[in-house]
Amino acid sequence: MTYPETLDYLYQSLPMFHRIGAAAIKPDLTNTLALCQHLGNPHHRFRTIHVAGTNGKGSTSHMLAAILQSAGYRTGLYTSPHLKSFTERIRINGEEIGQQAVVDFVTAHRAFLETLQPSFFEMTVGMAFDYFAAQRVDIAVIEVGLGGRLDSTNVITPELSLITNISFDHQALLGNTLTQIAREKGGIIKPGIPVVVSERQPEAAEVFQSLAEQQRAPLIFAADHYRVATQGIREGKLLMEVRRNGKPFLNGLECQLTGAYQMKNIAGVLQAVEVLNGIGFALSEAAVRQGIGQVSTLTGLKGRWQTLSTDPLVVCDTGHNEDGIRAVMEQIRSMKHGQLHMVLGVVNDKDLSRILPLLPSEAKYYFCQPNIPRALPASMLQETALQYGLNGKVVPDVNQAIAQARTQADPEDLIFIGGSTFVVAEVENL
Repeated sequence: MTYPETLDYLYQSLPMFHRIGAAAIKPDLTNTLALCQHLGNPHHRFRTIHVAGTNGKGSTSHMLAAILQSAGYRTGLYTSPHLKSFTERIRINGEEIGQQAVVDFVTAHRAFLETLQPSFFEMTVGMAFDYFAAQRVDIAVIEVGLGGRLDSTNVITPELSLITNISFDHQALLGNTLTQIAREKGGIIKPGIPVVVSERQPEAAEVFQSLAEQQRAPLIFAADHYRVATQGIREGKLLMEVRRNGKPFLNGLECQLTGAYQMKNIAGVLQAVEVLNGIGFALSEAAVRQGIGQVSTLTGLKGRWQTLSTDPLVVCDTGHNEDGIRAVMEQIRSMKHGQLHMVLGVVNDKDLSRILPLLPSEAKYYFCQPNIPRALPASMLQETALQYGLNGKVVPDVNQAIAQARTQADPEDLIFIGGSTFVVAEVENL
């Protein structure tokens, strides 16, 4: 098969969460374990770091990978979903897996895949592990897909587990309380393996403490030791003031990701670096500065408060749940701008009652929908938004919606594009 034929085969034959939703989820690790065994258990042949959380796990994973590769480690990075290309999910030192490697994997294991019938995500996890082992990475940063306890990635025994933020998302699968969601995320905590939690959220903290005690896993809340504050944007980078145990630390640290919400993620990353250095890694200050300061360049990360153009300023962000949207709105309120234009689209299982009240009624809305089966029709989003005093027009195609916003905006205005990872994924020239 050619590469396009291979992708078409995978998309058509394997259930895919981002297209069809919960029906694609296999709520146990049986398939992943069987696939890994078929592949010779490649995940046993390299070291790993496991990253879970509701918000921030993608940015955190990329920053850790960037620091590790800056320190000279051959570093794998597995993330999901992809924005533009399937190959974004599997990288080594920032380089995406080659299209031929994807074809070769599917060709070699097609008969077994058709017998096992794994989900798309289970297959992708197996492919990533197989590729990292074959390419002899020193370490791989593995981002959880959804939840943690039953996520396909949870077959690894990492050097370190890291949990970012706990918020409401995917309640139908993870639970309707923060305690229940935290229990699912905390399922990545392993016996004796150190775990870093970026934030100290009361309901979640109790769960993590209990799970860590059961597993006799050293637990550290990064927020207890690191305070990160923004000092503004300088030359396109977020400038930060960092304090470690109350004392100045890493003076003048810069981050290529300019969203102010990254400060919580960076606390977790810095705590993780400290733990890793304590168990035999060699991550210097220079590697930390380079990794955080050049994370997008080093790893190819996109869609995190990313500026697309100026005059008017056009920004996109993949934040898509309650805490993610709240962080986006805090960022917007902190900026000087004229009229706010919001190009907004969501998926059909999103709890709009938690998101729409956070959005400003004075903004002009352009309701759109990503081109996937899970998309909520733009007309239905407009109808629901109107109940919250949010007015705008329906422009189903994402890029046509952006074009209309541009024609309506003055140079001093701000155009924001988001509501869903899959809306951002369709932005041209991202």
